[in-house]
Amino acid sequence: MKEEHAKKVKKVIKKAKKPNPEIEKLNKEKAELMDKVLRLTAEMQNMNRRFNEEKANIYKYDGEKLIKELLPILDNFERAIALDDDNLTDELSKFLAGFKMIYTSLLSLLNNMGVHEIEALGKEFDPNTMEAIMTTSIMEEEQNVVVDVMQKGYMYNDKVIRVAMVKVNE
Repeated sequence: MKEEHAKKVKKVIKKAKKPNPEIEKLNKEKAELMDKVLRLTAEMQNMNRRFNEEKANIYKYDGEKLIKELLPILDNFERAIALDDDNLTDELSKFLAGFKMIYTSLLSLLNNMGVHEIEALGKEFDPNTMEAIMTTSIMEEEQNVVVDVMQKGYMYNDKVIRVAMVKVNE
């Protein structure tokens, strides 16, 4: 009886040691499915991250189109304010004072929204924020320095929305 029992145990052990093709197939399918689940999870996480980044950028630069349309109006106010005060009549002087108030309010509003002027005059030329539309040769000035600003440039938060048009010393 003991011998018979020992034979049965050996037979079961031998059978267990033999690879079962059905179990191997199931294990392979399980590994493939687990890999697929991991890949899909990673892809979903990446999609979610990209979506959140896009949403943050939309909020960050929400008013960019409006600001770009307001900048030429700001330029026109600056041109009107640049008129010579001494040659104006009292009536025109009052209009100019009104323009200055509107300009100051508009500039303050834009600053509060995160818009600020690109400092260019007297600074070294930076092709990322400036466009050289003219050059000049002034011996007293350093090379590659902005000597005149033809049109102001502006940044909205950390993004250039209009480059400064400048005259650079060669």
